Amino acid sequence: MAASTENLEELPGVGPATADKLRENGYDSYQSIAVAGPAELSNTADIGESNANDIIQAARSAADIGGFETGADVLERREQIGKLKWLIPEVDDMLGGGVETQSITEVYGEFGAGKSQITHQLAVNVQLPNDAGGLHGRCIFIDSEDTFRPERIEEMVRGLSDEVLEAAMEDQEIEGGPSDDDAMDELIQAFLDKIHVAKAFNSNHQILLAEKAKEIAAEYEDDEYPVRLVCIDSLTAHFRAEYVGRGELANRQQKLNKHLHDIDRVGNLYNAATVVTNQVQSNPDAFFGDPTKPIGGNILGHKSTFRMYLKKSKGNKRIVKLVDAPNLPDGEAVMRVEGAGLKPE
Repeated sequence: MAASTENLEELPGVGPATADKLRENGYDSYQSIAVAGPAELSNTADIGESNANDIIQAARSAADIGGFETGADVLERREQIGKLKWLIPEVDDMLGGGVETQSITEVYGEFGAGKSQITHQLAVNVQLPNDAGGLHGRCIFIDSEDTFRPERIEEMVRGLSDEVLEAAMEDQEIEGGPSDDDAMDELIQAFLDKIHVAKAFNSNHQILLAEKAKEIAAEYEDDEYPVRLVCIDSLTAHFRAEYVGRGELANRQQKLNKHLHDIDRVGNLYNAATVVTNQVQSNPDAFFGDPTKPIGGNILGHKSTFRMYLKKSKGNKRIVKLVDAPNLPDGEAVMRVEGAGLKPE
């Protein structure tokens, strides 16, 4: 985990002025510097690229990062990973227990499929105690399509089962029960207080917000409710609108790649799950099967650890497909999107 008290001035080549610039831009620990690129650090701290490379190497040595480790070490580290449940047993089983921390989970689908409903539900679920399927944490929500609605959070909190509500009230030290109106109002306010929302007005602003997300995660790292979920709804909307045509494709993908690395860094440094929604387009070359494919190209495809396809079905039913995962077979589950939130079929 990142530490915000490390003395950056102890790194060779880092004086007080350089250290201040690094901290102002979110590089407040050896680990955050160790995973940066020389060009990135050079621009941030206004230093030469060679000097930046020396600082990064020193930070890697101090943070003990970047070396090889055994499979047993990896297994031990993976035991730190949390699983955030959808509270849909069929979906959670398909995901091997839920949405993983330190990973990017992409949910794509057409308009109205329910992608935003998933981000809202997970923003509620992440605050639940661990034994109720949550991660006892808070959520950062970057909203690029004006989809976040606090009223929806209220409906979803009220839609939790009595058993889960009682566990949440006990966890939040709220007296009363699900049938107590005052206790429910207090619980809903507590849930809303732990969701940090920012509206992204364009792709550059969205990239900036991802960097600010790291500052919020650092601020609450030692809090009773640390950041355990970062949602971006949607990841690609602004990039798709601003970079039109093949001539802009390279620029778009380059910026999207940097953005994804910034997001991934927050999840890895602070053990948070990252969930991004993605738009789709029709693939005219598909003669068989579903012609719908996610936008973002190979960069998004390779960077997303888990890819999930959300498809409309009859009425309020939705088909959830796991189409890519490093350690899980492809799978399919069915759920319902109701006023009270996501529910099993």
